[in-house]
Amino acid sequence: MKLVPLGDKIVLKQLEAEETTKSGIVLPGQAKEKPQEAEVIAVGPGGIIDGKEVTMQVKAGDKVIYSKYAGTEVELEGDSYIIVKQNDILAIVE
Repeated sequence: MKLVPLGDKIVLKQLEAEETTKSGIVLPGQAKEKPQEAEVIAVGPGGIIDGKEVTMQVKAGDKVIYSKYAGTEVELEGDSYIIVKQNDILAIVE
């Protein structure tokens, strides 16, 4: 089974939180903040959304930074994904 986004939706897989800080302090589970960096798994086709032409600017495999409270979390076959609109993606990490 796989997720196929519609319209301007994008399926993201969140990257793992860092276990240690840059100074070497090990963080316990609850102290780790969820990263806002994710990998693009699937991209919708774009098209006419709410009367406006939308072209998709990301592609599968891109690493992106998205808005903190954006999207809908979904679990499929034991994996956790986030589905967001293209507007919720702030930047592509190169």
